[in-house]
Amino acid sequence: MAGHSKWANIKHRKERSDAKKGKIFSRVTKEIITAVKQGGPDPKANPRLRSALEKARIANLPNDNIERNIKKASSAEQADFFAVTYELYGYGGVGIIAEVLTDNKNRAASEMRIATNKRGGTIASPGAVMFNFDRKGVIHIPKASAQEDELFLLVSEAGAEDFQVEEDLFVVITAPELLYQVKEQIDAKGITCKYAELELIPKTWMACSPEDSQSNLALIEWIEDLDDVDTVYHNMDLPT
Repeated sequence: MAGHSKWANIKHRKERSDAKKGKIFSRVTKEIITAVKQGGPDPKANPRLRSALEKARIANLPNDNIERNIKKASSAEQADFFAVTYELYGYGGVGIIAEVLTDNKNRAASEMRIATNKRGGTIASPGAVMFNFDRKGVIHIPKASAQEDELFLLVSEAGAEDFQVEEDLFVVITAPELLYQVKEQIDAKGITCKYAELELIPKTWMACSPEDSQSNLALIEWIEDLDDVDTVYHNMDLPT
């Protein structure tokens, strides 16, 4: 198994940004509420809630918060959250995708227009950027918690598509439907998973000038700061 590793560095950057802004808990909370509203409060009968609870566990969201939000979601007074995807062209032809979870679609659309007015780029038509990305399961495992050869063999046999070695992490990539199946095999061996989610991974990467890179990063950071924005992906080929 082999593949491009730059996406992992981009993801690490996003994780540091999320931690700084305190958005992780908020994001997971919205996912729990949405899952309960769509499929009920029983995780055994609601795969989406089961996935959200797994994310909450990895993010160390306190159990009290989880239980409170499951109850809140069951209340008719709790607003629905809607998943919206925005596709943008950045500088130098770079593709940017912003995944949004919002209780007000008009507000989200207005904030996205403001972002491009302030930082450039253009909002693209649906599918214009997305075609260049594949949705995959991504698992991060700290190097200290596993031996490389043993982990490689374990995840290969479990059905993983790719295995990458980063500075302090092993990164396992799976088909979307196999994400938690592979993770369960890792968990069963007592190996720590730092992160396990579905992500969008570029099929091709765009090289651009230093000036365009800085302009794209400014646009991406502006979008990431928006309260309704869940995750931002791009295919800009940044130096590792």
